[in-house]
Amino acid sequence: MDFSDIFRIVNLAVGVLMILGGVSQFFPSIQVQNVIIAVYVIIFGLGTGALEFQIPPLVSKYASFMFSFLGRGVFYVFVGCVISSTKWYHYVPGVVIVIVGLGYAALEFVPSIEPPANMRDADPSWGAEQI
Repeated sequence: MDFSDIFRIVNLAVGVLMILGGVSQFFPSIQVQNVIIAVYVIIFGLGTGALEFQIPPLVSKYASFMFSFLGRGVFYVFVGCVISSTKWYHYVPGVVIVIVGLGYAALEFVPSIEPPANMRDADPSWGAEQI
């Protein structure tokens, strides 16, 4: 069974939640720490969404963890934890992203579910030295 469209929609939704979670860091007050977190999370959200449409060669080389369920899951858990805070508009996107990340990490160990095509396009020579 092909779940490519479902994975694409989930990844786009997570990208949108990352962007919204980054924007929410500016509220209730703007502080240096919140601005730094917001900028990074917004960039991560834009990058996550962009990976669903085009995969630049440098991404498959330097961010190859985004091309496996486990790597993407751990990344989503990390970003979800960074976003989460005490206010509900920080907490809700963070928890949703963490749940999706845990789901992706679990899918790594389910052999019957294949990663979608855009997650298989990683450089096959990952970790190999060029001589």
